[in-house]
Amino acid sequence: MDIVNAYAELGSYRGAAALCGTSHKTVKRIVERRQRSGGEQAGGRLPRPRTTDGVRMLITERVQATDGRITAKRLLPVAQAAGYAGSARSLRRAVAEAKAVWRRQRRTYRPWVPVPGEHLVIDWGTERGLHLFCAVLPWSRYRFVRIAADERRETTLRLLTECFEEIGGVPAVVLADRMGCLRAGTVANVVVPHPTYIEVAAHYGFRPDFCEARDPESKGVVEALVGYVQTDLVIPAGGWESLAAANEAARAWCAEVNGRAHSEIAAIPAERLATERGVLRPLPSLRGPLRQGEARKVDKLNTIRFGAARYSVPRALVGETVLVRAHEGAVIIEQHGHEVTRHRPVAPGEVSLHDAHYGGPAKRPARAVRPRSTAEVAFLALGPTAERFLRAAAAAGTGRLSAELEAIVALEAAWGRSTLLPALERAVTFHRFTAADVRAILDAGPGVPTPTPPGSGLAVAHLPTVPTRELSAYALEARS
Repeated sequence: MDIVNAYAELGSYRGAAALCGTSHKTVKRIVERRQRSGGEQAGGRLPRPRTTDGVRMLITERVQATDGRITAKRLLPVAQAAGYAGSARSLRRAVAEAKAVWRRQRRTYRPWVPVPGEHLVIDWGTERGLHLFCAVLPWSRYRFVRIAADERRETTLRLLTECFEEIGGVPAVVLADRMGCLRAGTVANVVVPHPTYIEVAAHYGFRPDFCEARDPESKGVVEALVGYVQTDLVIPAGGWESLAAANEAARAWCAEVNGRAHSEIAAIPAERLATERGVLRPLPSLRGPLRQGEARKVDKLNTIRFGAARYSVPRALVGETVLVRAHEGAVIIEQHGHEVTRHRPVAPGEVSLHDAHYGGPAKRPARAVRPRSTAEVAFLALGPTAERFLRAAAAAGTGRLSAELEAIVALEAAWGRSTLLPALERAVTFHRFTAADVRAILDAGPGVPTPTPPGSGLAVAHLPTVPTRELSAYALEARS
């Protein structure tokens, strides 16, 4: 301490060494050792580096993720892939130390004692592209499962009210995780429910509650149900043809599991629900349906936009407002409570049209011909054949087409229209678009063959039957 104090006062290794009667190297070594140790005794030993220091964060993360259950044997290949070059014994020691720290810091659980009619816990799960809405009454363990195509706010509230209808009452609290469809925001870790959710809660008489962020353990009763539905219902089924069939299977599955004794409560959930229903809040007498879908205004193209795609509606609804919703694999468009039309969902940016909304199938766009010069008027007066000739000649890039049309019109005076029109038809067939080509066809006369596609084979019936002999009958006789 004398050396350290002398160096602190003088600020020089040599000055402190002269004052304390030692060398400046000793002063430097003691001062640097004290600085590395964070101000501890200069003579204290510095901690020795360990081979597990490079993977200490990895060990801590894996111990926390597995709730302290992972073993050093399982963690050794992962640590070696992360650059660990030490022995298995050193890793076992480091894992044991991390587990000891985790046990001291691990949260303490208190069993939840549910009260009849107090809570309903809801959650969404996904499996094989399907969205699973799960709800459970913690006291009776009554389970409610439905399958939907999305997790929108309207879908969630519709299924929640359907759950109330099935259980025959309303609980005091509906507990959910922090679903984006049910919250309007979060302020200081306090969830602000969405106004629509508040309206539904006020109408049915329950209090919306949200669990802690990223804490599925606070609602483990419904998390277990989601996993049960995935492994026992969705995966064994292998898929359904439609959402209606999926929901029928979900109802049958719920009836089966609710009619079977639950291992936790040693009772049948359906029978416990009959008891719990007596303390549930009654359903409101006026339960109008929720707004089924999003409001959209029909544009001048007879379409509405939904999910970044366009869907057609009848012409009579242009300028009016309709309701659009996605239900069981279809986009349904309604007005005044009546279905107007439905479409198959299409990808964003695509268009789904019904020909009936536009008076029939789509017609191929064509530019109308508008003759201007005298030669054009005279040529197009020949009829549809002349128009086909003109379009084909223009598409082929015929040079000086106006002069060629004028020369073809002059041929009518010598050959007549009845002869000129078949010549134009033949010219279009063989892609010959000059006046010289048409004149050559006229000079060839009607004897020129006209190619036609091959017809069907000749069917010959009622032919006489000719007796046949074996090939051995034609063999030469063997010579003796």
